[in-house]
Amino acid sequence: MSYDAKIVYELRSRTGAGVMDCKKALEETKGDMEKACEFLRKKGIETATKKQSRAAEQGLIGSYVHTDGKIGVLVEVNCETDFVARTEEFNHFVKELTLQIAAQAPRWVAIEDVPEEILKEEEKIYQAQLSESGKPEAVQKKIIEGKLNKFYQENCLLEQEYIRDGNKKIKDLLVETIAKVGENIVIKRFVRLKLGEE
Repeated sequence: MSYDAKIVYELRSRTGAGVMDCKKALEETKGDMEKACEFLRKKGIETATKKQSRAAEQGLIGSYVHTDGKIGVLVEVNCETDFVARTEEFNHFVKELTLQIAAQAPRWVAIEDVPEEILKEEEKIYQAQLSESGKPEAVQKKIIEGKLNKFYQENCLLEQEYIRDGNKKIKDLLVETIAKVGENIVIKRFVRLKLGEE
């Protein structure tokens, strides 16, 4: 069964997927728009995961200075080709990252970037907080794990909730953008400056 161009276009504008992928999604889901979006999202995530192993050596350095001039951000985001670096989707993603960093002040890009000594220090603090609680060791371990996850969500860019959509993390936005542009994207590094801070 084929679907008219209007429905295909609507699905395409909602997901950023190609025409053929939209047609296939509509066929697979018997024309259900929501299910088709979900189908494409899953397919995009699957495709994006495969693409994350490819080298990304092109890209952009995005910048943002808050209107009062007291917060500034620079972020380097890499992709595979100069062509993708110039696309609207890629530029939008970079811009969103600069706003996210300005608003949420992450300290690192990913969990793997957190220095071991800082993690050990955090764990020590949590253990000290729980030492007098009288809770069993297994329960304390779970609580510490939860506190570490919260620490990552506050301090690692990829783990943070997206400022425009609390149901998404930045890593979800990254995967969606990879699916849209069809290339691997890597958030390489960033710097956030706040007037008067060291």
